[in-house]
Amino acid sequence: MTDRLEPQDPRSQYPRPPFSTPEQEMPGLVTNMTPLPDHGEKSYRGSGKLAGRKALITGGDSGIGRAVAIAFAREGADVAISYLPEEESDAEEVVALIEAEGRLAVALPGDITDEGWCRELVEKAAGDLNGLDILVINAARQQYRENIEELSTEDFDRTMKTNLYALHWIAQAAVPHLKPGASVITTASIQAYEPSAILLDYATTKAGIVAYT
Repeated sequence: MTDRLEPQDPRSQYPRPPFSTPEQEMPGLVTNMTPLPDHGEKSYRGSGKLAGRKALITGGDSGIGRAVAIAFAREGADVAISYLPEEESDAEEVVALIEAEGRLAVALPGDITDEGWCRELVEKAAGDLNGLDILVINAARQQYRENIEELSTEDFDRTMKTNLYALHWIAQAAVPHLKPGASVITTASIQAYEPSAILLDYATTKAGIVAYT
């Protein structure tokens, strides 16, 4: 018999802003945040839904990607995560959490604004995992600018390559490895539908993702 979990009041269950986290230069680290985000490290319980599956998750070191990596491992999947080299300390924590579930963890540091790396990381993931069943294209970049004059071509180009070009490159490289029944999962954002004025380039690429998929 499963132990009964007492209901909790969601209004007070989790920390509420304002938070005391100091500002970080991109890319930020989970380990520097206060309070630490809850990705399910202690709360998520698996039930074998993905036993034997092989998954690649971009941006798997933090945020949504980290939560997905933890959940997938606890559901029985082997997991590869891609992330920026500067985020190695966060990625090491995720790798340890995956391995704690007895699953294979593959760490793939690199920059997905580079087309060659996007294709290479898929090949590495499929090779090291001995297959690929699930692709989660989650990694994204956002920045705020007070007005359009402050948004440089370099800013716009990097956001487009991270959020839109990489989605195409990675999906295209993964298709030959995906058999019938496999899954490709992308993430969008409220910014695609109700864009914030200070996220000019991010809202554009998120709208592009919705259109693309």
